[in-house]
Amino acid sequence: MSATAESRTTPPSATGFAPEPSVRLVNCFSQPYDNAVAAARTCYSPDVVLPEDVGRDEASRVRRDAIAASIYQAGHHTTLQHSTFQFILENVSRQFIWSFLHSHPHYNSEQVSQRYVTVSPERIAVPPLAGRARDLFLDSASRSMGAYFKLIELLTPAVRDEYKRLFPARNPDDKQGAGAVKKKAQEAARYVLPLATHAHLYHTISGLTLHRYHRLCLAYDAPAEQRQVVDKMLAEVKKADPLFVEHMEDPLPLEKTPEAAFFETRSPTSSREFVAEFDRELGLRISKLVDWKANGEATMAQSVRSVLGAPRAALSDDDAISLVLDPARNGYLSETLNLSAHAKIGRTMVHPHFTFKKRLSHTADSQDQRHRATPASRPILATHVAPESPDFATPVLVEAVPAAKVFYEETMAVLWRDFASLLNAGAPAEFAIYLLPNAVNVRFEESGDLAAFHHKWVHRLCYTAQEEIWRACREEWLQVKDVAPCLARHIAAPCTLRQAAGIKPFCPEGDRYCGVPVWKLGVEDYKRLL
Repeated sequence: MSATAESRTTPPSATGFAPEPSVRLVNCFSQPYDNAVAAARTCYSPDVVLPEDVGRDEASRVRRDAIAASIYQAGHHTTLQHSTFQFILENVSRQFIWSFLHSHPHYNSEQVSQRYVTVSPERIAVPPLAGRARDLFLDSASRSMGAYFKLIELLTPAVRDEYKRLFPARNPDDKQGAGAVKKKAQEAARYVLPLATHAHLYHTISGLTLHRYHRLCLAYDAPAEQRQVVDKMLAEVKKADPLFVEHMEDPLPLEKTPEAAFFETRSPTSSREFVAEFDRELGLRISKLVDWKANGEATMAQSVRSVLGAPRAALSDDDAISLVLDPARNGYLSETLNLSAHAKIGRTMVHPHFTFKKRLSHTADSQDQRHRATPASRPILATHVAPESPDFATPVLVEAVPAAKVFYEETMAVLWRDFASLLNAGAPAEFAIYLLPNAVNVRFEESGDLAAFHHKWVHRLCYTAQEEIWRACREEWLQVKDVAPCLARHIAAPCTLRQAAGIKPFCPEGDRYCGVPVWKLGVEDYKRLL
């Protein structure tokens, strides 16, 4: 059943998205409210205070509630972080996940992948629209889904040929080969899917993050869906412990946010002017190094000496840096647990720091933002999009297949016309944005220390990483190599680090091996189609 056919049987919702998001609380602490107060009281008690102690009688409960109110008002919120809540979310949009659930570092998610799981046509979040606007939305969503399957068809022969070149001993038409070919084709084809496409995921947060979700659920970009999902989260938590949500602050009204206040004076041409200015500064790159610590290498080297109590005469800058970054000398780098933040010499990597100006597709940035230790100031998407100007990223695979590229560009032109038509029909920009494809460009600045970027670059320089984020990481590494060569020297794909450490097999991916002996290449020579 097509997205249009499925959705037209579901009546429009006056208040929320259809089908309704599904929220289930599947794991949580047994006494989150009492636990928070017990933790607070323990700070000032000669003995550990247990959750059952704070509510054992009426006098204890009066004291408990007074303490809870007092520490909350004073901003002592770490006690709320002890309790965690694990939700299963279904029927939520990719736009909501990107803009709200994953826009901060304080969560953990395991989410269905559009790279490896074929998207069903009916899996669309439909905003509360009515009449012509609703029909326009459903028709465009159906077109996007049709284009997705058409693009898979157009890309499959080229993927099959490349797969056969990379794996001459494998049969691209048997079950394993055909599955691998299909996944690579749909990885690129997903760029035409709308931001309204559904996802399902496990999402785990602390009690403090839940409070923050509620307070900011009406903020940009997707207040309607955010409020709908957060209300369901609170309803689930209320079943487990009513007291934990009873005294939460009300959501901050959108019009009271500083972003909304700025828009009252914003020029109608600001979007076009901003995009032109940003792209001029970015040039031909998709990620440009714009700021770094000038003495990052020297500071890190000295910090290594400080950790080890070694004078400069005993440990030069180069040797100190090599001790941390060379896998042959630092066994922590061979571990899969990413021990750098816990190891004493690993923590020296926090001193060098880098900032990049970036332009990625929405779908690539959705993966980039999962690297929560390299935070970014991501935009209110509506402020970057001009209805008359299609603005999208194109996968390298699509570029390599002429028929696919023509179809892709035609599709993007149509989707932007649909976006403009929906706005002209009176739909709020908040809802029209859901029609935009995964390919829509997102512009932002991203910063982090070497420890965070080291983890990200090593994993995303792997040829199995999504191509666009792989390309951005390669660009970043090349620029860091120019300003901090001692730091970049030992950073490469995981197989290269494993080879340097003497660990076999060099590739850790097993049957997901990319087919290229990347450990024989310098990062400067990395090149890939799939």
